Amino acid sequence: MSSSQKPVFGGQAVVEGVMFGGKHHYVTAVRRKDQSVEYFHLPRKANPYFTMLKKIPFLRGIIAIIESSANGSKHLNFSTERFDVDPKEDEIIKDKEVSKLTMYLGVAAIGVISFLFGKFAFTLIPIFLAVLTKPIFPSDFAQVLVEGFFKLILLIAYIYFVSLTPLIKRVFQYHGAEHKVINTFEAGVELTVENVQAHSRLHYRCGSSFILFTVIVGVFVYMFVPTTPLWLRVVDRLLLIPVVLGIAFEILQVTNKLRDVPVLKYLGIPGLWLQLITTKEPQDDQVEVAILSFNRLLKMEKETEFSIESEEIV
Repeated sequence: MSSSQKPVFGGQAVVEGVMFGGKHHYVTAVRRKDQSVEYFHLPRKANPYFTMLKKIPFLRGIIAIIESSANGSKHLNFSTERFDVDPKEDEIIKDKEVSKLTMYLGVAAIGVISFLFGKFAFTLIPIFLAVLTKPIFPSDFAQVLVEGFFKLILLIAYIYFVSLTPLIKRVFQYHGAEHKVINTFEAGVELTVENVQAHSRLHYRCGSSFILFTVIVGVFVYMFVPTTPLWLRVVDRLLLIPVVLGIAFEILQVTNKLRDVPVLKYLGIPGLWLQLITTKEPQDDQVEVAILSFNRLLKMEKETEFSIESEEIV
């Protein structure tokens, strides 16, 4: 079976583990402090309204982001909670309702922080920096380019400095392990630690590439709106966020489909460059966790598909 015929799986690095998502399930495997591996599973619930919107180009990207953020936050919160828990306290914590409350608050906090930082830091700061250069670059065209330049620098600098912290560095290693497992699976190779380590930690369908594409797409989209007055410039940028996200998502899908086509495969190279920062080479034990998570997902997906086929036959 070629990679183009294989089912498409996505993933996300979490604290000391990896989450993988399939057609019917999401599964996370986390290595805890006592070196045991614990799993977290959520069924992939089909929202009829979202399912309809995901068939519409440019809108489907926004829906995918919403779903990914919601599910990813739950798995990220689980990994943080379970990694830090003393194994002796497991049964006590599982019986406490406060555990659920902590998860909901954690998800909400992550969402709020992401929204505030994403919208204000990466939207407003580049605008104000570009305005400072207006005596040198007065035209709308030049202002949009300068704004895009500052946004790109801010993005790369933020990711780089965050990656220097021990916790995020390990998360980025698990991010690399996630990509290696997906690449190994898509190549049709057996999922062993040795085989997975031999594959690339970069992937065309990565969210890091998507983030970079939003910056590039934004430059072209903003060419069609004025940069003055300042208040209108800010409003335009905020209102156009869904447009930029939708277009960037479609470009991400296209570059993934063209990754094996000579010349055209280079369209996705800028996103791969950013992944050199957002992924790190994983250790063998980290790859092992990623394999365990993916194999658990594959097993659950096959069982679900078999159940569906059995019902159809009956």
